[in-house]
Amino acid sequence: MSTSLKRALVLAAVACGLTQFACADPGARQADPARPGPAAAAPAAGGTPAGAPSDRTAGAPPDSPVWGAQESQSPANARLIEDERNTIDIVRRTKNSVVYITNLQYARDFFFTTDELVPQGSGSGFVWDDRGHIVTNFHVINEGVKYMVSLPDQRQVEATLVGRDATKDIAVLKLGQAVAGLEPLDIGASRDLQVGQKVIAIGNPFGFDHTITTGIVSALGRAMPGAGGFTIRDMIQTDASINPGNSGGPLLDSAGRLVGMNTVIYSPSGASSGLGFAVPVDTIRKIVPQLIESGKVTRPDLGGVSFVRDEVARRAGIEGAVVLEVAPSSRAHDQGLRGVYRDNYGRLLIRDVITGIDGSKVKSYDDLFSALDAHKIGDTVSLEVLRESKTRTVRMQLVGTD
Repeated sequence: MSTSLKRALVLAAVACGLTQFACADPGARQADPARPGPAAAAPAAGGTPAGAPSDRTAGAPPDSPVWGAQESQSPANARLIEDERNTIDIVRRTKNSVVYITNLQYARDFFFTTDELVPQGSGSGFVWDDRGHIVTNFHVINEGVKYMVSLPDQRQVEATLVGRDATKDIAVLKLGQAVAGLEPLDIGASRDLQVGQKVIAIGNPFGFDHTITTGIVSALGRAMPGAGGFTIRDMIQTDASINPGNSGGPLLDSAGRLVGMNTVIYSPSGASSGLGFAVPVDTIRKIVPQLIESGKVTRPDLGGVSFVRDEVARRAGIEGAVVLEVAPSSRAHDQGLRGVYRDNYGRLLIRDVITGIDGSKVKSYDDLFSALDAHKIGDTVSLEVLRESKTRTVRMQLVGTD
């Protein structure tokens, strides 16, 4: 055999071997433990090799919904901080607990000389129980003759007024028909609130349904004028935005529990937004069950005693709760309390002014009302009574009155 022929056969054998090596299964080469490659990469945190499916997706084909859900949710969750996840969770849990209320009143149509029901006000409310009771502010429903409640699914249901307490700016409505899907709020406590803790306000400001704002408890124990002419005390001040339409909506803590009802906006400039104040839930828990049960609130009172309006007393320069009338058959009359009288010249003269109760100073009837409201029916109180520049002490047992 010639030398050139031998060289050709050797070259052909070498070429055939290289072809077989190139066509071999690359997976077989990577499986070789002696050969380094991508498969030898260190496991990811948690012990799962990088690129390998998790326990939840193990065995699922790459085009299954499980894989797609994992890929789409992970980046979104990674972008949320814990506080954001908390707020989102509360919003989802309470979406069927907040409603929108429209107050309808009669208005005269001068063209047709008829009275028509027209919207005169609106606000928010929240579901109190599974019997269809809705809690809101007294000033939201005041002077209304018909009330329409917009549900979370945008349906409208007529509601009737169960009861109201103007002194605390609280009212209760009841839906006129059974509605499935509404969820009562979890009731918390306001006595344990701390300045600085997170709160969430839900309502319908400017007509936009289910609007959420967050903030903190800015102060506690505030006193603000209420819609009923009396000061509402122990109110919660918050920097969570409370705007027109938020009135009657819930104020929630970071656990989603009711801690107050958004009620008052204070703005020195008269703007529609400013400092927000909420009626504490401890007050709501005391008032609402009474309104549901009897349609009214029974409070501790002196019994048979009426008082001069505070603005009249202030104009006269008198400090204290001025007694106007005392019923002759009352215990107060037996204890010597007397109201105003006319002298021989027809002038109205003042007899008794209550200036203190249980050692606390009373500067107005508003002060006396708040002090009595903190007691229970049957309690005995000591009153400091001023008559003709002389002060005496009168002990009275409180009776119930609506």
